[in-house]
Amino acid sequence: MNTQSKTTWHSSLKHIIPCMIIINKIVLCCYLLTLVTVNTASAQTGTQAFSDIKTTWRGDYDRYDFLMDTATLAIKPIKAAASEQYGMTDTVKGQVRCILVVPKHAATGNPWCWRGFYWDHEPQYEVELLNRGFYIAYINCDPGKQWEAWYKFLIDHGLSAKPAFGGMSRGGINAYAWATSHPDKVSCIYGDNPAIRPASMAKMGDLAKRDIPLLNVCGSQDFLYEKNTQPIEDIYHQLNGRITVLIKEGTAHHPHSLRNPMIIADWIEKNIQSSTAVPDFIDSTFTKSHYYSLAKTYKYLTEEDTYATCSGPGFTPCYDRYDVKNKNFFGTSTLVIIVPNNPAPGKPWVFRADRIDRDAVVDQELLAKGYYIVATPLTEQSGADSSQWNAIYRTLTDHGFAKKVVMEGTGASAGEAYAWAIQNPDKVSCIYTVNPVMRSLMTKTVLLENLSPLAKAGIPLLNVCGSQDPWLRFNTMDIESSYKQLGGSITVIVKQGEGHFLTIDPKPVVDFITKKSKS
Repeated sequence: MNTQSKTTWHSSLKHIIPCMIIINKIVLCCYLLTLVTVNTASAQTGTQAFSDIKTTWRGDYDRYDFLMDTATLAIKPIKAAASEQYGMTDTVKGQVRCILVVPKHAATGNPWCWRGFYWDHEPQYEVELLNRGFYIAYINCDPGKQWEAWYKFLIDHGLSAKPAFGGMSRGGINAYAWATSHPDKVSCIYGDNPAIRPASMAKMGDLAKRDIPLLNVCGSQDFLYEKNTQPIEDIYHQLNGRITVLIKEGTAHHPHSLRNPMIIADWIEKNIQSSTAVPDFIDSTFTKSHYYSLAKTYKYLTEEDTYATCSGPGFTPCYDRYDVKNKNFFGTSTLVIIVPNNPAPGKPWVFRADRIDRDAVVDQELLAKGYYIVATPLTEQSGADSSQWNAIYRTLTDHGFAKKVVMEGTGASAGEAYAWAIQNPDKVSCIYTVNPVMRSLMTKTVLLENLSPLAKAGIPLLNVCGSQDPWLRFNTMDIESSYKQLGGSITVIVKQGEGHFLTIDPKPVVDFITKKSKS
């Protein structure tokens, strides 16, 4: 290359290089802009594109329609006919209609609600869920391989692996059939005047074990109430599952849902995520369930102009309950630990000598104040066993529970509470009993003659009794007389006109316990 050629080449290069740099910058900017746009869309929805074919649904939400081949399970997009408006009327032989409605802004995790049947019937709760970032899905057939394929299609496109379910009437059959067969693929179930098959009813325990919360909304005059809604509630209570019930006064099978859907939408939004936090004193031998009052409230529904009888965790505090059976440690019966939602400082707790019922109003007030409730086990042959109680006490106090515990018991179980307290007066803050019967399987000690360790330790006593209780004279009154002679502090509340089964006013009892357990 001669000198003149070199000069010309270098001169040309001076013009070409800036142009190439500018072009590369433009290409790079376009690429980055595309990448940012894609990533932004992905961050907003976390889903793949469902289809280019869409219509609109209530509130101008994007609606995607599909046909699923019943034989091959292949899914292809279609456009809903304008004549269908928001509903679904057309069917195709050998094909199943599927629908997905997309929120404008997806909530974290891409939650969705799966309608069991009757597309677009009383959809107000679904519209509200769309407002909150939920997807709404539907398939126009009963559960089977088509449901399996539809579920896979949706989660493969980024939707949550655990949808909520809404089942009205026959839709309840479908929702419960899928959920009991796939308890790992459901977050919660809202049934509205739901029907249910015996096969699903027989597997409700699988839902309770998975901690699947239920909501049943039903009319008091609905023909399905006694045969479906009520048995579902009864069985789930026995299984210690969470079930919220709302019974609309004077309403039949129709209309479904609530005109103001906030109660339903709030419940679904709250229950799509299950709690995974486990206290440090709980290990793999424990089974988790829930404890809550069955007390009913009467709530006015403004839009329906009627009242509803409401019960369950949607309307009352609900607490985690842990049960354990362990022949090597606790014998063959069950220890129960109920955990407050907000434990009080120092982890105060009640050592309850008998089983806990749903109407234990004192314990419920104490749970609300941050106390743990521990119901002691009973061995198969000998009932209460002090060595087991001692082991429980050591385990819990080693995990930070208060060193001084509140003892509680009713009837003969009160005697067991006194027996353990007499053996361990340094470990007791106070004793609360109802219609106490001073006998014990834990010890051969005559309890009424051995109250002095309690008095010396300064343990205050509270006995609540009925004036007509047959044990009053030779138990409650004798405890009071003996304890006062020993210089002990004792309070006795006598419920006039009541017998062994009492209505308890929790306030004076809770005031006594909270004051004495802190002193």
